[in-house]
Amino acid sequence: MAYEELLEEQREETRAIIEELLEDGSDPDALYTIEHHLSCDSFEALEKAAVDAFKLGYEVTEPEELELEDGSTVMCVDILSELALKPELIDAQVEQLVNLAGKHDVDYDGWGTYFEDPDAEDEEEGDYLDEDDDGVRH
Repeated sequence: MAYEELLEEQREETRAIIEELLEDGSDPDALYTIEHHLSCDSFEALEKAAVDAFKLGYEVTEPEELELEDGSTVMCVDILSELALKPELIDAQVEQLVNLAGKHDVDYDGWGTYFEDPDAEDEEEGDYLDEDDDGVRH
Protein backbone atom coordinates (compact mmCIF):
# COMPACT_ATOMS: atom_id res chain seq x y z
CA MET A 1 0.00 0.00 0.00
CA ALA A 2 1.32 3.44 -0.87
CA TYR A 3 2.41 5.71 1.97
CA GLU A 4 -0.28 8.40 1.47
CA GLU A 5 -2.96 5.75 1.00
CA LEU A 6 -1.97 4.08 4.28
CA LEU A 7 -2.04 7.41 6.14
CA GLU A 8 -5.46 8.27 4.71
CA GLU A 9 -6.81 4.85 5.69
CA GLN A 10 -5.45 5.37 9.21
CA ARG A 11 -7.01 8.85 9.45
CA GLU A 12 -10.40 7.39 8.56
CA GLU A 13 -9.92 4.56 11.05
CA THR A 14 -8.92 7.06 13.76
CA ARG A 15 -12.09 9.05 13.31
CA ALA A 16 -14.23 5.90 13.30
CA ILE A 17 -12.63 4.63 16.54
CA ILE A 18 -13.08 7.99 18.28
CA GLU A 19 -16.69 8.28 17.09
CA GLU A 20 -17.52 4.77 18.33
CA LEU A 21 -15.94 5.40 21.74
CA LEU A 22 -17.81 8.67 22.22
CA GLU A 23 -21.11 7.17 21.00
CA ASP A 24 -20.64 4.42 23.60
CA GLY A 25 -20.26 7.06 26.32
CA SER A 26 -16.51 7.05 26.79
CA ASP A 27 -15.16 10.12 28.62
CA PRO A 28 -14.28 12.80 26.02
CA ASP A 29 -11.96 14.58 28.50
CA ALA A 30 -9.92 11.59 29.67
CA LEU A 31 -6.35 10.77 28.79
CA TYR A 32 -6.31 7.59 26.74
CA THR A 33 -3.62 4.95 26.52
CA ILE A 34 -3.00 4.66 22.78
CA GLU A 35 -1.50 1.34 21.66
CA HIS A 36 0.13 1.48 18.24
CA HIS A 37 0.79 -2.03 16.85
CA LEU A 38 3.92 -3.01 14.93
CA SER A 39 4.70 -6.46 13.54
CA CYS A 40 7.37 -8.18 11.49
CA ASP A 41 8.71 -11.66 10.79
CA SER A 42 12.19 -10.44 11.73
CA PHE A 43 12.85 -10.02 15.45
CA GLU A 44 15.94 -7.92 14.72
CA ALA A 45 14.04 -5.41 12.57
CA LEU A 46 11.22 -5.17 15.11
CA GLU A 47 13.72 -4.66 17.93
CA LYS A 48 15.38 -1.78 16.06
CA ALA A 49 11.99 -0.13 15.48
CA ALA A 50 11.09 -0.60 19.16
CA VAL A 51 14.37 0.97 20.30
CA ASP A 52 13.82 3.97 18.01
CA ALA A 53 10.25 4.38 19.34
CA PHE A 54 11.59 4.29 22.90
CA LYS A 55 14.20 6.94 22.02
CA LEU A 56 11.35 9.13 20.74
CA GLY A 57 9.70 8.95 24.19
CA TYR A 58 7.16 6.18 23.72
CA GLU A 59 6.68 3.30 26.11
CA VAL A 60 7.31 -0.03 24.39
CA THR A 61 5.96 -3.46 25.39
CA GLU A 62 7.97 -6.66 25.31
CA PRO A 63 7.94 -8.36 21.88
CA GLU A 64 5.54 -11.26 21.53
CA GLU A 65 5.19 -14.02 18.98
CA LEU A 66 1.75 -14.18 17.39
CA GLU A 67 0.41 -17.07 15.34
CA LEU A 68 -1.61 -15.96 12.32
CA GLU A 69 -4.67 -17.73 10.89
CA ASP A 70 -2.56 -19.37 8.19
CA GLY A 71 -0.26 -20.93 10.82
CA SER A 72 2.67 -18.59 10.22
CA THR A 73 4.08 -16.49 13.04
CA VAL A 74 5.12 -12.86 13.37
CA MET A 75 6.74 -10.88 16.14
CA CYS A 76 4.72 -7.94 17.41
CA VAL A 77 5.14 -5.07 19.83
CA ASP A 78 2.93 -2.25 21.08
CA ILE A 79 4.12 1.35 21.16
CA LEU A 80 2.26 3.21 23.93
CA SER A 81 1.46 6.82 24.72
CA GLU A 82 -1.15 8.79 26.65
CA LEU A 83 -3.14 11.32 24.69
CA ALA A 84 -6.39 13.20 24.62
CA LEU A 85 -8.87 11.62 22.22
CA LYS A 86 -8.22 14.19 19.50
CA PRO A 87 -7.80 12.97 15.93
CA GLU A 88 -5.06 15.45 15.02
CA LEU A 89 -2.89 14.25 17.94
CA ILE A 90 -3.35 10.59 17.04
CA ASP A 91 -2.78 11.35 13.34
CA ALA A 92 0.56 12.96 14.22
CA GLN A 93 1.67 9.85 16.13
CA VAL A 94 0.43 7.52 13.38
CA GLU A 95 2.44 9.42 10.77
CA GLN A 96 5.53 9.41 12.99
CA LEU A 97 5.25 5.65 13.62
CA VAL A 98 4.40 4.78 10.01
CA ASN A 99 7.63 6.54 9.03
CA LEU A 100 9.54 4.67 11.73
CA ALA A 101 8.03 1.35 10.60
CA GLY A 102 8.99 2.07 6.99
CA LYS A 103 12.55 2.88 8.01
CA HIS A 104 12.90 -0.57 9.62
CA ASP A 105 10.76 -2.52 7.13
CA VAL A 106 8.17 -3.52 9.73
CA ASP A 107 4.39 -3.30 9.45
CA TYR A 108 2.30 -0.63 11.14
CA ASP A 109 -0.91 -2.48 12.08
CA GLY A 110 -3.00 0.41 13.40
CA TRP A 111 -3.82 1.51 16.91
CA GLY A 112 -6.35 0.92 19.63
CA THR A 113 -7.40 2.10 23.06
CA TYR A 114 -9.88 1.33 25.81
CA PHE A 115 -13.23 2.72 26.93
CA GLU A 116 -12.83 5.34 29.67
CA ASP A 117 -15.79 5.47 32.06
CA PRO A 118 -16.70 9.12 32.69
CA ASP A 119 -18.15 8.15 36.09
CA ALA A 120 -15.07 6.25 37.30
CA GLU A 121 -12.99 7.73 40.06
CA ASP A 122 -9.54 8.85 38.98
CA GLU A 123 -7.00 6.15 39.78
CA GLU A 124 -4.02 8.42 39.28
CA GLU A 125 -3.77 11.94 40.56
CA GLY A 126 -2.23 14.39 38.14
CA ASP A 127 -3.69 13.06 34.88
CA TYR A 128 -4.53 16.11 32.84
CA LEU A 129 -4.79 17.19 29.28
CA ASP A 130 -1.70 19.02 28.10
CA GLU A 131 -2.97 21.75 25.79
CA ASP A 132 0.50 22.04 24.22
CA ASP A 133 0.79 18.33 23.32
CA ASP A 134 1.04 18.00 19.56
CA GLY A 135 1.09 14.18 19.64
CA VAL A 136 4.58 13.85 18.20
CA ARG A 137 7.21 12.38 20.52
CA HIS A 138 10.76 13.73 20.41
